Amino acid sequence: MSTSDLADNPLLVTDGLPRFDRIKPEHIVPAIHKILADASARFDEIEKNVKPTWASAVESLDELNTPFQYGWSPVSHFLGVLNSPELRKAHEEVLPEVVTFSLRVSQSEPAYRALKELKEGPAWASLSGPQRRIVDHKLLDAELAGIGLTGEKRERFNAIAQEMSQVTTDFSNHVLDATKAFSITLTDPADVEGLPPSLLRLASQAHNSTLEGDQTLGTEEAGPWRFTLEFPSFGPFMQHSRRRDLREKMYRAYVTRAASGDWDNSPLITKILALRTEEAQLLGFSTFAELSLAKKMAPSVEMVGAMFKTLRDASWSAAHRELDEVRALAAESGAELGQGGQPLMNWDIAFWSERLREKKFQFTDEELRPYFPLESVLKGMFSLAERIFGIHVSPADGEAPVWHKDVRFFRVSNDSGKQIAAFYLDPYSRPENKRGGAWMDDCLGRKFLHGKLQLPVAHLICNSTPPAGGKPSLMTFREVETLFHEFGHGLQHMLTTVDYADAAGINGVEWDAVELPSQFMENWCYHRPTLLGLSAHYETGQPLPEDLFEKLCAARTFQAGLAMLRQLLFGMTDMALHGSYSPTAGESIFEVQRRISEQTSVLPLLPEDRSLCAFTHIFSGGYAAGYYSYKWAEVLSADAFSAFEEAGLENEQAIARIGRRFRDTVLAEGGSRHPMEVFKDFRGREPNPQALLRHNGLA
Repeated sequence: MSTSDLADNPLLVTDGLPRFDRIKPEHIVPAIHKILADASARFDEIEKNVKPTWASAVESLDELNTPFQYGWSPVSHFLGVLNSPELRKAHEEVLPEVVTFSLRVSQSEPAYRALKELKEGPAWASLSGPQRRIVDHKLLDAELAGIGLTGEKRERFNAIAQEMSQVTTDFSNHVLDATKAFSITLTDPADVEGLPPSLLRLASQAHNSTLEGDQTLGTEEAGPWRFTLEFPSFGPFMQHSRRRDLREKMYRAYVTRAASGDWDNSPLITKILALRTEEAQLLGFSTFAELSLAKKMAPSVEMVGAMFKTLRDASWSAAHRELDEVRALAAESGAELGQGGQPLMNWDIAFWSERLREKKFQFTDEELRPYFPLESVLKGMFSLAERIFGIHVSPADGEAPVWHKDVRFFRVSNDSGKQIAAFYLDPYSRPENKRGGAWMDDCLGRKFLHGKLQLPVAHLICNSTPPAGGKPSLMTFREVETLFHEFGHGLQHMLTTVDYADAAGINGVEWDAVELPSQFMENWCYHRPTLLGLSAHYETGQPLPEDLFEKLCAARTFQAGLAMLRQLLFGMTDMALHGSYSPTAGESIFEVQRRISEQTSVLPLLPEDRSLCAFTHIFSGGYAAGYYSYKWAEVLSADAFSAFEEAGLENEQAIARIGRRFRDTVLAEGGSRHPMEVFKDFRGREPNPQALLRHNGLA
């Protein structure tokens, strides 16, 4: 590619916001080759001249990251939100070179020696607490990146890193492809009886999006209706479809995604676990779980197991009672569950649980939806942030390049009106090119660059129900909670006051504490002024009626035991696979999951359940031997929220005072201090798990 072509390459721009609107797959290979060549030459100079000082051993290396933040991070981002065969091909072509350079930097002997000398020399006394923590983390990172390995061991470690980068990418792509490949299309109105209008609108729109030529458009009332495994479609279908056979078909497809054919992730899981075990043992750990915890808040695998036991013991009896209630309702409703009185099965639980919830609390999810149009929810959420954190969020659509027409852009200012951050919001499900779930990622991090402060910019990604049938996006209450969750992550990224990239925002925060702000924000969805303030009926503008709010709060702990056990199944399976599993012991990965399910599932898994094949959190995300983090951090978040409860949730002055303290500790200090120290500064003591059990009705 010519010099002029490179000059026009949007991935080589390193100022302002990334040029998301201009990035195309053909830009990736030449841009990354240019970035790698420049970075390699610069690193040659750093290695020759690195000294045991903060500026030389830390800041000079940080400057290497800027071209990657503008050039490589958008490519990884697009894999999640704008996936395509062309993008995958370009990503796979340069991925090995990116991994090779990353390993070269992390295994640099001159850089490591300079950091060691800095820690052991006279300059150490002049470093601040955050600077010392960063140096300690960098030393640990280097050790966990194989700096101590030589010869064949170093070569094998690097080969593992290369293979892992490709295998985990393949795993994620398989899940996306398998999810996208399955759907059922219904044409008979009798087959969709009981399905809510919002789902029929979405299903009709999904059908229309696949039409070719002069095929007939579907409508909400007359169909055809196409249902997919994307959760805005799958979830409501399982809750409301009266066709038990179709629920079974959807459920079986969901728990066997990416488990057969060209997208079979089973061999990839075996490969990933073997590579992780080998990596850990090369580094001197007996298991990958021990390696994972070396950088986490939990002190040991045994301590995580103790937490699992506490939560499991508190939930087991409650979950049995909850399932018995579901069975009783199905029986008294005269449900014909199958030939010969077939018992309640896995595909029946969501349906009959929803009927039970409607009976006990006298409301449905669909009654809530009209009160939660996305625009109203955003305004209410931003109003809460202003009240408790003293910040102002303002729409800035049109002021930033975006990758899709539905993407929004917002600026964040402090209470004196000065901009301190910004974020993108990609709110809707897009099955054709966007992976499922919800996540926050950093677009740009806070740091000083050439003497100028770079403000943090976040990506907030959700898969909420999109507008359909001429109606705006009407969110389920769970989608509202998810938005608050991701906004909590975003707040920690955006409200950081740390000026060092390696400790700003979520950087440097122990992984099992990183869910604290996100789960903390979810609690506000049950705060009366907040919830009534963010609700506004999309036709009348009226807030959620008081009786519906009361019912929603009463239903908060509905089936809390079952929900807790579901999370424990995920977390305990993750730790078992990364802590004690051996493929030579004669037990398959699915048998491990089933064995653990006997302790955590009051309804047995299907023998053919292969849900591990779509468990992206641990096999292609950052949660390997770390899924327990959700519960570990939930102890912290529930206790943090209880500080507001103790002061009185209706006391606006107290909420504002405590909110500022939360902002100035948990959100502002990020990875600059150990999370236990930060928590104790906020709460005045170590966390207590009783708040979590109380919030779940399990105390």
